[in-house]
Amino acid sequence: MSRLLLTLICFNGLACFLEAAVSRPNIVFVITDDQRWDQLGYNGHPVLKTPNIDRIAQEGASFNNFFVATPLCSPSRASFLTGLYPHTHRVFNNDKLGIDVVSHTLMTFPRQLREQGYETAYIGKWHMGLDDSRRPGFDSWISFKGQGIYIDGVVNDNGTRRQLRGNMTDYLNRRAVEFINQPHDAPFCLYLGHKAVHNPFLPAKRHEELYSDYEFQVPPPNEADLAGKPALTRNRPRLDRLKLEGIGPEPAEPRRGRGRDPQSIVRDQLRCLTSVDEGVGQLLAALESTGELDNTIFIYTSDNGFFMGEHGSFNGKRMAYDEALRVPFFIRYPKLISPGNVREDLVLNIDVAPTLLELAGVESVIPMHGESFVPLLKDANASWREAFLAEYFLEKVARRTPTWQAVRTRDWKYIRYSEYEGMDELYNLKADPKELKNLVNHPEQKTRLKEMKAQLENLLNQSK
Repeated sequence: MSRLLLTLICFNGLACFLEAAVSRPNIVFVITDDQRWDQLGYNGHPVLKTPNIDRIAQEGASFNNFFVATPLCSPSRASFLTGLYPHTHRVFNNDKLGIDVVSHTLMTFPRQLREQGYETAYIGKWHMGLDDSRRPGFDSWISFKGQGIYIDGVVNDNGTRRQLRGNMTDYLNRRAVEFINQPHDAPFCLYLGHKAVHNPFLPAKRHEELYSDYEFQVPPPNEADLAGKPALTRNRPRLDRLKLEGIGPEPAEPRRGRGRDPQSIVRDQLRCLTSVDEGVGQLLAALESTGELDNTIFIYTSDNGFFMGEHGSFNGKRMAYDEALRVPFFIRYPKLISPGNVREDLVLNIDVAPTLLELAGVESVIPMHGESFVPLLKDANASWREAFLAEYFLEKVARRTPTWQAVRTRDWKYIRYSEYEGMDELYNLKADPKELKNLVNHPEQKTRLKEMKAQLENLLNQSK
């Protein structure tokens, strides 16, 4: 445990040293890939058991309206790390070109913490380009190229590439626990980025039969829903994948003969999450055994949501609907947060970096778009934002979804497709939480539409 030392100059010219009463907290940040908000036991999943992840919420706070600024892996992860929207941090999408270089320049919150005395470790999926080399700001670096591989993958372990044997989730869990257990002369920040539960959803062998009797029900097709989403149903030029060489993501790891139907995929998602949950339990146990549990901010979240048949999409994201934008967010820190705290505020992934820096007593060296949500943890009635901006930029590898900007309030959402006329969308979330009825052309909503457009422009101007 590290404590801040304060130096006082006494009247007789001698230096006096007083130890600060409050220790700087450790930070453990765990992020999964493509995990929906409702894909946890605590958030109401009908069969999935996640007792260790649930414990973070039970002993801390859960945020029921936590959203990502962009529902896509690379830009979302960069926003978590920097507190910035993609249009500023410049990690726009998952296309290969340029992301490697840009991600070496990011002023991340672990980088800032390290400059102020923290020991930092990055373990897991970086996923901003294929380059797996160490990024600035990390004393320890264990990562892999691009998406990585579930089974017998290769990692960059502090500059040495190692061929693994076994499941990647288990390996990352083990290395994270090793970091916790090693001696620390300073407060530490551990960032654990899981590959799970991303495609191809390959579980550990010990979990291959879990949830075999779970019958997942795919939402039935809704013609009226898609009829109100012309941007998604428009004609598009055929994708020539040969022209994507050097641009598109790396070839996918095979499913190894496992089914590709929705039932098989969903069951394997739950199995992969079981390994993640085991790792969270191991981390909590390690912190407890070292006496650091209650002096550690422990966060669990995901980089974006995931469609499971909604709006005609299965095994997708990228769109501005809540199934893709909304993710789980739990935080445990008993020095500040009472057990079972539930927040309904509109909180974003860009808010995480400023929050953690404030809790660590570090002033950011860059301006951030996000806001520290420490006031929400201190005061149940603290004022907070009433609306937020979300955005997405067209990718060469995903031509179905065009560039969009959206503004969401508690009760309304407006989506603008800037490159297309007549394809915008407006939803009354209070009456239509599943976003099935586009009201953009409804005569009774002209005033509301005008207000939402103005709010979008205001948020865009604020985040320049």
